[in-house]
Amino acid sequence: MADLSSSRVWLITGTGTGLGRTLLDAVLASHERAIATLRRPEALADLSSTYPAAQLLVLMHDVTSAEQTSDVFRRAEAHFGRVDVVVNNAGHLLSGEVEATPDGMARFQMEVLFWGAVNVTKEAVRFFREVNPLGAGGRILQVSSEAGCSAKPGYGFYCAGKAALEAMTDALNQELRPEWNIRAVIVQLGVFDTPIWSAGFHSAPPHPAYGPGSPCDVLARALPDMPMIGDLGRAARAMMRIAGAPDPPLRVQLGTDAWRDVRGAAERVMSEGEVWKELSDGTNREGYEEGKLVGAGLWIRLKEWAKAGSILV
Repeated sequence: MADLSSSRVWLITGTGTGLGRTLLDAVLASHERAIATLRRPEALADLSSTYPAAQLLVLMHDVTSAEQTSDVFRRAEAHFGRVDVVVNNAGHLLSGEVEATPDGMARFQMEVLFWGAVNVTKEAVRFFREVNPLGAGGRILQVSSEAGCSAKPGYGFYCAGKAALEAMTDALNQELRPEWNIRAVIVQLGVFDTPIWSAGFHSAPPHPAYGPGSPCDVLARALPDMPMIGDLGRAARAMMRIAGAPDPPLRVQLGTDAWRDVRGAAERVMSEGEVWKELSDGTNREGYEEGKLVGAGLWIRLKEWAKAGSILV
């Protein structure tokens, strides 16, 4: 058996199927260690019987429970003594027009995609800073989607959950002190053939006002024939590479479809901004001169301080 003492320790949520399970398989096959969390631990019985406790810890975990999340990290510390990479992968896919979606279904979507991930992220930052060796830090991989930047009809609350996750992660990276060596990366997935399209798929009752031929209906009918170009094994290997990068990007797209969608969304924002720039400029106070706004200068200095690793006092 390989010596595991110097290998990375991963904590991955949502490991029962799909990308979570594929990533877990890849981590274990690479002789690294893992805490695998999921709602039904029996789904990993085959791995539990294959890998020793020194390499794999399987825990029941509902990410919508902050108490369970805290307990997962306590047990991770007791079992391995450290965690190097945390992957927020647990997912839930809700479809339906925004107008038609009941509050309860929409709120649960946000609980899984956003608040669940927020609680895991908070615990990860604390663990990296206070439990890991000083300066060892860690990496957080936030599994998002092209939909976090480029919304789709019929998936408004799924897109909202991913967009909120991305905004929170961006702010978090700007808040972290450089000497902690903690970085969070947004992994924007394209279309992969995973059980989220079946077992993980939930639909709100359709709204009668929209009906056949609506944008939601057209997309729903096209989905069965949509090419799912993503390869889960390659995505898992890409995430392992990202986790090992000394200076990872804020966002990385997995899949050409994701890359094109995200680029297109950014170009649309810039194009519309140029068209309406005169209106934007017209709301400034009298006497404002470009480049002399105090607030803008402050943000520029904050970014320079963060990049240089300086401490703001």
